[in-house]
Amino acid sequence: MELKWLLCVTLLALGILAVQAHDMDEDNDADDVVDIEDDLDDGIEEVEESKSETSSPPPAPKVAYRAPVPTGEVYFAESFDKGTLDGWILSRAKKDDTDDEIAKYDGKWEVQEMKETKLPGDKGLVMVTRAKHHAISSKLYKPFVFDTKPLIIQYEVNFQNGIECGGAYVKLLSKTPELNLDQFHDKTPYTIMFGPDKCGEDYKLHFIFRHKNPKTGKYEEKHAKRPDADLKTYFTDKKTHLYTLVLNPDNSFEILVDQTVVNSGNLLNDMSPPVNPPREIEDPNDQKPEDWDERPKIPDPDAVKPDDWDEDAPAKIADENAVKPEGWLDDEPEYVADPDAEKPEDWDEDMDGEWEAPQIANPKCETAPGCGTWQRPMIDNPNYKGKWKPPMIDNVNYQGIWKPRKIPNPDFFEDLEPFKMTPVSAVGLELWSMTSDIFFDNFIICSDRAVADDWASDGWGLKKAADGAAEPGVVGQMMAAAEERPWLWVVYILTVALPVFLVVLFCCSGKKQPSAAEYKKTDAPQPDEVDEEKEEEKDKAEKEEEEEEEDANEEKLEKQKNDADLGSASQEEEEEEEEDRKPASEEEETVNRSPRNRKPRKD
Repeated sequence: MELKWLLCVTLLALGILAVQAHDMDEDNDADDVVDIEDDLDDGIEEVEESKSETSSPPPAPKVAYRAPVPTGEVYFAESFDKGTLDGWILSRAKKDDTDDEIAKYDGKWEVQEMKETKLPGDKGLVMVTRAKHHAISSKLYKPFVFDTKPLIIQYEVNFQNGIECGGAYVKLLSKTPELNLDQFHDKTPYTIMFGPDKCGEDYKLHFIFRHKNPKTGKYEEKHAKRPDADLKTYFTDKKTHLYTLVLNPDNSFEILVDQTVVNSGNLLNDMSPPVNPPREIEDPNDQKPEDWDERPKIPDPDAVKPDDWDEDAPAKIADENAVKPEGWLDDEPEYVADPDAEKPEDWDEDMDGEWEAPQIANPKCETAPGCGTWQRPMIDNPNYKGKWKPPMIDNVNYQGIWKPRKIPNPDFFEDLEPFKMTPVSAVGLELWSMTSDIFFDNFIICSDRAVADDWASDGWGLKKAADGAAEPGVVGQMMAAAEERPWLWVVYILTVALPVFLVVLFCCSGKKQPSAAEYKKTDAPQPDEVDEEKEEEKDKAEKEEEEEEEDANEEKLEKQKNDADLGSASQEEEEEEEEDRKPASEEEETVNRSPRNRKPRKD
């Protein structure tokens, strides 16, 4: 029991000492600042510097950065590592139907490193300003034509300041004679829009393509179904994420984030609205007949209201059995004017009217069951039935819910190859955001999955490796968390010490044994000697019991044998005695019969 208490006290003391040590460290840090401000001796400063150098953790291993280079044919590739916007065109357009003050695309773009970069020299395109319209674009090396090769779009995004409301999606601009990147705006025709977008708690990952109706020539946006994956982390963790869209000639598509598929489907089956319209539509000129009966149930026309049905009976009536409680104050109002209230000095009766004291609960009613006019409580009326209605019966004339007839869709068409979209000749970012410093990097458009993977490995892969190398280990993270929250030291200590405590408690606790000194004082045998003596005595007793048992068995056998011999001898003697006894008895009987031996009879 003493051991258990000792362990508990030790754990508690360790927790208290850890918290105090953390507080002392903070006090010492503050004292060091004061000492530096007071210009202490150079020797003390050198000691402090040497302490800080020896106590500081070793620097994290650095990952060398090297600009990615395409390993195959590409339609576009941009890493921004040149540090300039060469090849990119800033839009000077204005949005239609918008006030001139905010209609301009005057948001700023710059090529910078990330604020907390782990890869010096790795630069990207940064949307610097917030609450402005931003538009920038660049021509592809050559137009992409949707024929027999897949389309792969891939780029990186980092929301350095998080994201409140705004997008980071990219547009592939349609190849048209009217395309003017200098006037790139929200109405500029595009073929595909892809990328993250967020406002409020709505986290989206867009994949939209504009499909041309072969009959009318009009374009209609087709939106991919929402992914089932939780996208929130990609917007909130302030890490660089890799977004990839793979579009195949067989109309299948995949959307990946950090090289993990988060959405997939088919252009024919998983877009909204569908690519192909229905073959039949409802006739817009069809009208429901006037005598069409859609009522499945109708009131029974033969039903009659019962004579005793009182529709005027109230739902509630006064309880006639109720009795006014004793002590009820009928003459006292529930509320009275506050006797302590005073008219404000600035009260103007001409402007404010006659002043009246505010109402307060009547203090006399506090000890009484109630005040004012007593009224009987209301109860449910047992005779209440409400308004009579005839029961409902099946409608024999029910014809079902009317629907207009179907007719062939005059706009029907069937496009089995929606992959063959309008060719694209430029890539652009046309965005509005309430958050600044959104970082874009390593755009690539190609047809070979291996080329895109190599590009990702040389760009995003290096960022990921650098972030992993710079992140502290589990122990470092725990220490950093404890620096911010000192009470975590107690949790850590208990987490480590509790298993040890339980092991000691279950394995080492037991009956207290006297020490060797106590045995010497009393000359009593020590536990090992006592155990040996007990074992010897036990063995001796068992041996004696076995010998006694053997002797008893031998005696029992011998006795049985003797009893058998004695039995046979006694039987022979009895037979001899019986033979000897027979003639003697005969003689005796003869003697007794002789007259000589008879006794004389007394008269």
